[in-house]
Parts: sequence; structure tokens; C-alpha cells
Amino acid sequence: MLDHIIISVSDLAASKAFYEQTLAPLGYTVVFDFPEGCGFGVLEKPDFFIKQGERVTPKIHVAFTSRDRAAVDQVHEAAIAAGGTDNGAPGLREDYHPDYYGAFFLDPDGHNIEAVCHRPQ
Repeated sequence: MLDHIIISVSDLAASKAFYEQTLAPLGYTVVFDFPEGCGFGVLEKPDFFIKQGERVTPKIHVAFTSRDRAAVDQVHEAAIAAGGTDNGAPGLREDYHPDYYGAFFLDPDGHNIEAVCHRPQ
């Protein structure tokens, strides 16, 4: 099990605003703030960090677990409203497994971010 992940972003302020809006439907907030970056988490436990750095190549993929399919929809909608780019509308991805419901979007640096629910509806 992973404890946390850190990704580099080219514009810390823009990425922080993007992720604050995008991850809110999952209950994520900024729980750790420092000059070079910040950590997002639920209930005071950060597990997703962004830090100021160079634009990363190749791009990374991060998937956030959602409590239900409605949260997947909300995360995708929030990401697009925050300036993200659609990379796969919410829906079943039965080629992964019958209950895999996910949505994909690109963050300001082009990283492929996903919200996913593995539960049956």
C-alpha cells in the first residue's frame, strides 16, 4: 500500500488551485503547506503532494479512489471547470473489470489523472 506520492508541477500556484477544486468532491483539502509545495489529504493525513519543479516527461498517471460513481462524475466535472482537459469521460471501463467506473483528465502539466470507483452501482 502506498503512503504518499509527490509529483513535480511547473506552476505551483496554478496546480494548487486546480487540485483544490478538483479533489474537493473526494474530501481532499490542503493539509500541509510549505514554500515549495503542498500536501493534499483527507482528515489531516496528506497522501498526494505537489512540488514546484520542472515539467516532467514522460507524464505520470495517478488514480484517486472514489467512494461512488457520483463522486467520479463530480471530480471529472470539477477538473474540467478548473481548467483541466478531458481525457476520458466518466463511464464503465469493462475491459478492466465489470464494475470499473472511471474518468480521466489532464492536469495543468498534462499528467493523466483519474478518479475511479470499483464498486457496483
